[in-house]
Amino acid sequence: MSMFHGDGLFSRKDEAPRKDPRSQLPAGQPNPPQRGLQPDPPKPEVAPVPLRGAESKGSKLIVGPDIKLKGAEITDCDTLVVEGRVEASMDSRVIQIAQQGVFCGTAGIDVAEVHGRFEGELTARKQLVIHATGKVTGKIRYGKLTIEEGGELSGDIGALNAADAARKDKPLFPKPLSGSA
Repeated sequence: MSMFHGDGLFSRKDEAPRKDPRSQLPAGQPNPPQRGLQPDPPKPEVAPVPLRGAESKGSKLIVGPDIKLKGAEITDCDTLVVEGRVEASMDSRVIQIAQQGVFCGTAGIDVAEVHGRFEGELTARKQLVIHATGKVTGKIRYGKLTIEEGGELSGDIGALNAADAARKDKPLFPKPLSGSA
């Protein structure tokens, strides 16, 4: 006997035919429109949820986990989120390094928030925040500094004076004059 003969492969004889749930509405309520016969009513627009301060405006680049970005110069990026590994130079408003993230290179930033690792030359014009899991090494300049217990900071470290912090057009790390040792 063939499986495809008679009632079919997936049906049972003793099962009652299924009813359309729309036909089981309480008395006095009209049936809802069936798909395909009338267009769906327009959906109400949902206003976007504003993000926190620095994240709410401008362009954002996210380098996800297991991504490696090497040998780049990052420009016109307001916020860089590093979840993978970045080897680059950049000038931006905000850098956020996730716990598993690593940034190696040169960065001029307004606000740097480090949960992972930063290695290289960093100028945080306004604020440098190193969280408990963060490690920052290299030539570091900052406007304000916050280090949570457990966070690490090592290398050539110094505070910016108010004039340096306000000047964005100044080179990050000026070259020494010739003849000086």
